[in-house]
Amino acid sequence: MTAGTTVTTTVPPDITAWPPLDEDNRSQGQRLLHWAADGEGSRLCLVRGAAGSGKSRLLAWLLAGTVGRPGLTIHATVPSEGLTTETFAWELGRQLGYGALSSDRLLDRVGADERPLLLLVPDLHRAGAGPADLPSAAPETLVAELLEPLLALPHLRAAVEVGTSGLLATHSGAAAVDLGEGDDRGSGRASYAELAASVPRTADDRPDWSRAPAPVRRRILDAALRGDGQEAAVRGLLTDPGFLVHGSAAAITATLADERIPVPGRLREVWRRAAPELTAYHADSAERAALLHAAAVGTDPDLAEYLRPLAAQHWWSAEWARPALPVTALALIPGEEGQLLASDATGRLRTYDVEGRPGAPLTASPRLPDEAAASPSLHPLAVRPRSLAPRDARSALLLDGSDALLPLVTEDDPTTAFALGRIAEHHGAAALTGEESLVTALGGGSTWSPYAVVGDRGGSVHVWSLGEYQDVPRSHRVHEQPVTATVCVDTADGLTLTFSAGADGSVRLWEISAEPMPVPVQQRPHRTTALAAADTSVGPVLAVAWSDGGVHLWHVLSGRVRELPWLRRCDALALTAGGLLVIGDAEGLCGVRLRWDGLWEQ
Repeated sequence: MTAGTTVTTTVPPDITAWPPLDEDNRSQGQRLLHWAADGEGSRLCLVRGAAGSGKSRLLAWLLAGTVGRPGLTIHATVPSEGLTTETFAWELGRQLGYGALSSDRLLDRVGADERPLLLLVPDLHRAGAGPADLPSAAPETLVAELLEPLLALPHLRAAVEVGTSGLLATHSGAAAVDLGEGDDRGSGRASYAELAASVPRTADDRPDWSRAPAPVRRRILDAALRGDGQEAAVRGLLTDPGFLVHGSAAAITATLADERIPVPGRLREVWRRAAPELTAYHADSAERAALLHAAAVGTDPDLAEYLRPLAAQHWWSAEWARPALPVTALALIPGEEGQLLASDATGRLRTYDVEGRPGAPLTASPRLPDEAAASPSLHPLAVRPRSLAPRDARSALLLDGSDALLPLVTEDDPTTAFALGRIAEHHGAAALTGEESLVTALGGGSTWSPYAVVGDRGGSVHVWSLGEYQDVPRSHRVHEQPVTATVCVDTADGLTLTFSAGADGSVRLWEISAEPMPVPVQQRPHRTTALAAADTSVGPVLAVAWSDGGVHLWHVLSGRVRELPWLRRCDALALTAGGLLVIGDAEGLCGVRLRWDGLWEQ
């Protein structure tokens, strides 16, 4: 059986083999379990009942019973309290493996998904957030905009908790599990004043949101929106960096969507950039601070400074940002410490000093002027480099959008021009003999002995030295699918490690004096968008960017992996030995400081 497959059973599962359930709810649990296992029955099951009747516990029981049990798979569980259409779509997309998507894109992806999908939706009747006069505050909006279109897909089934509401009541053929009356004591909504009074204070009498009870952090903004003194209370929360880090990200997202609410500085823009990641489950408040700080750097300097002390407590934090044209390719220049070669979407090449004085702005280096890309063979409007392999600050090998390797030499250097031209000629001639030799990836690497690593459609990787002439490369077939990204690094013990990614989501390691590793070092159902590697004080480290927005850091010697959640899809990466990860994406460049001493502690 493959992962993520729902199997239809003809014999109803025996409830006695599942986790214990309250005697009062055993019959309803049996009914829910039979519905879930019957793939040919109704595609919607409504879980009804008053507050305190055990509806959410029943769904949690069903979810717990499927763990490690063949025959039934719950593909996503999205607790809906406080969620809007937008935040619900982000969470469902994450759980289904697509990443945070808009509702329209989510519907397209689910519609194209070949799996029979089974969803649990607790607390739909408590969905909605933001000002009460906006549609986003009502659960009916989430139903109309997203749940009804999802339930129209023939391969999707859902068990939905609706309380005593009439949500989805008109859905034809829906099954129902009704738990009846319950104990609704304490279900009333507290006022803003009551919630604010329960927040501990710091020594200088400011709210200490890090110690506030979770229900208070989750509900206080909604209480402020509906209470007396609404404007002052909401403004006080949105101007408090501590609340931005610890408060309900879903509630803040819905509130900031209302343009009528005044906000300080460029908070609305900053939050919008970070919201898809902030609404994911991040238990570590320092990581939420790091995410929000990364969105503020280069956009809202005041907010960035407020957040910097909190972000600095995390194992990664943004140091600088240079908003510009979308960056398509990055590579560190061998022999030039902290010097980076970058290409933007127009084909313009620049070098940057990325390890300058701490806090100093990122500056362009004059050593590779803009006009260097305007040579007769490489006009900036004709070439769009998507990968780079620099030889030094004056020459590089480029892979453009037409899958052609091209040499760039900015000075009169016939020897270098011949060597780079020879590599381009070799692969151009090979591509003429068969499509499997068409170049699909290019990467560079190594600080003192530069390399170009070429990947092709047939899954082979070819390693060229750029420091000395080589008639033919070292080659090996590493992948079964086309190569999508490559990078190379020399280690302190004399090894040359080549990393490559395939179209099937595999990342492989090849030490060029031996055979490639027999199994991938990582395999995911997503495409790799960029690779970068460096030999650091803790040994070789590989950075992998994925199409779902995640950036994974792999400690080669131990095999440990840590995910750095990023704000957008990353299109290019570079990594210095000192721990500066440079990310190129649709908004330009950003430098992220990694702290090796804390990176793999957890």
